Amino acid sequence: MRTLNLGILAHVDAGKTTLSERLLYTAGAIDHVGSVDAGTTQTDSLDLERERGITIRSAVASFLVGDLAVNLVDTPGHPDFIAEVERVLAVLDGAILVVSAVEGVQPQTPLLFRALRRLHVPTLIFVNKIDRAGADDQRILEVLKRRLSPSVVPMEAVRDAGSRTAAIVPFGADDMAHQTGLMEVLAEHDEAILRAYVGDETSLSGRGLRDQLAAQTRRGLVHPVFFGSAALGIGIDELLAGVEELLDG
Repeated sequence: MRTLNLGILAHVDAGKTTLSERLLYTAGAIDHVGSVDAGTTQTDSLDLERERGITIRSAVASFLVGDLAVNLVDTPGHPDFIAEVERVLAVLDGAILVVSAVEGVQPQTPLLFRALRRLHVPTLIFVNKIDRAGADDQRILEVLKRRLSPSVVPMEAVRDAGSRTAAIVPFGADDMAHQTGLMEVLAEHDEAILRAYVGDETSLSGRGLRDQLAAQTRRGLVHPVFFGSAALGIGIDELLAGVEELLDG
């Protein structure tokens, strides 16, 4: 069985521990979703963590996605504990960087992202809290491109952002606007794709583009962006599928 050490990183209060809890629940590793406010999450076990509602010490929990065994490492989000985060980065095979759809990129976010890039850790981005008032997926996507990397690739569209009816719609192979945007990002890192793009070839559409996306993600060149709400369980199945497809290899 294959094993993936997967880190969850974020600026404090982006919903990192709630996402960890939801991933464990959706994968069938726990029977109910714990609450940060109630101090019942799997990864915040210290009394002070439960009292303050923040992660102080990195904690590991495991689950299965198909034939992939995932060791999920929930790391501290508060800048006072950055040394604890840096200690963990060296053992990661992949990471999910959590960003709030309301607050967006916060002071700790670029620091974490640069550390992940420096160590060549393949990184997915999860834009959390799309159901919260003020959530704006398009604004956040532009901020990610400007402040983190131009090589971010949205994997789905968001419907009714900022409301309890918020939902995500994964892009399909027949979405030509998305396919074109994906090829543009991939072409920045691969001359063969660039030639195909400039020559208007169709040989890299569909499955071929997904394979190239996975390859470049694992090399830390591009960063797929998923959207959802950890609190409501929106987008979690798609994120888990992304972990298996894009980080395992």
